Amino acid sequence: MKKWSFDTIAIHGGFDWEESLKYNSIVVPIIQSAVYPYESAQYAADLYSYKIEGYSYGRIDNPTVAAFEKRMAALEGGEAGLGAASGMAALFMIVHHLVEQGSEIVSSNRVYGGTFQLFSATMPKMGVKVRWVSQPDNISSWEEAITPETRLLHVESPSNPLLFVGDVPAIGELARSRGIPLVVDNTICTPALMRPLELGADIVYHSCTKYISGNSTSLSGVIVGKKDFLTHVRREGYRNMGPSLSPFNAWLCLLGLESLSLRMERHSSNAMTIARYLEKHPKIASVNYPGLESHPQHKVAKRQMKAFSSLMSFNIKGELDDARRFIDALQLCVHTTHLGTSKTIAIQPAATTHWQMGPEERKKGGIEDTMIRFSVGLEDPDDVIADLEQALEKV
Repeated sequence: MKKWSFDTIAIHGGFDWEESLKYNSIVVPIIQSAVYPYESAQYAADLYSYKIEGYSYGRIDNPTVAAFEKRMAALEGGEAGLGAASGMAALFMIVHHLVEQGSEIVSSNRVYGGTFQLFSATMPKMGVKVRWVSQPDNISSWEEAITPETRLLHVESPSNPLLFVGDVPAIGELARSRGIPLVVDNTICTPALMRPLELGADIVYHSCTKYISGNSTSLSGVIVGKKDFLTHVRREGYRNMGPSLSPFNAWLCLLGLESLSLRMERHSSNAMTIARYLEKHPKIASVNYPGLESHPQHKVAKRQMKAFSSLMSFNIKGELDDARRFIDALQLCVHTTHLGTSKTIAIQPAATTHWQMGPEERKKGGIEDTMIRFSVGLEDPDDVIADLEQALEKV
């Protein structure tokens, strides 16, 4: 049989014909069990000493979660996957395994607010320093940040909420030359639009709460990379701290993957329509969307992304209160801290998701008080534009 294409893997990956017959089900079953019976004392001893593979305890492994991990690994082009309770749990597991007290992380400063807090507040308590790259579009800035203590490079591409697009091949080449792994947050693209491992990354992670799930139903995360690396993560930090993905949430993500390509295509098409509309609007100061030629990394995005996803941000002309009036005037678009779902969502990062960064760090990161983060959903784009139009009239 020929190698399966992406869309076929998204539907069949991780659950082959033999497993379908074993469970007498065309759909991956939800194995909602905290423990599993062992066939003999010797089997249990071999399982816990890692002489054989199998399911030992629900905090460590689960058949439903395993199907999701295998499918995500196949879609990303990696050797193995590891499900986690959230995207933040996935990132923490990566970092926990790669760093130790006294070591350093080098990261783009264009990151999600939760990532910024993990790196700037939590990791220093563990004796780990983070060196921020304030010009992540300049490869020399990455080179200058690396020290003998650097244990990983981290980039979120595209980033939330500024939509910075990292040059993954260039950063990956630098990482390899220094013997340091490159970790990429691929949440916004998903493997349907970009496969960082093929571009030079070593480890990829997702907040599957977003596009992978696709409908705001489940908190979930996943790591994809080399099998040896993820085996060590599972047997040490993951086993000891228990950030496991629930079987039901893994099952919801499996359902989401079946329509991933179709949804990402529609998300991207709708977002391009909205971005072009906003770019011409007299009350909009600027629009950040990789699909626009005005975006500073547009050429990089075109080179390494199949399409440009749903997330954008834009700055309203005026002051903080003008942005608040806009948010409060929306009628169709949902005001909440989320993205990558079927509904169009808007939020003001400076007052919510990135508030904890403080005004100085927000300014360094380019997050203005008048910025609106906008995740375009699957609705008719004309309806979204009509809602934007009436809300902007009130600014």
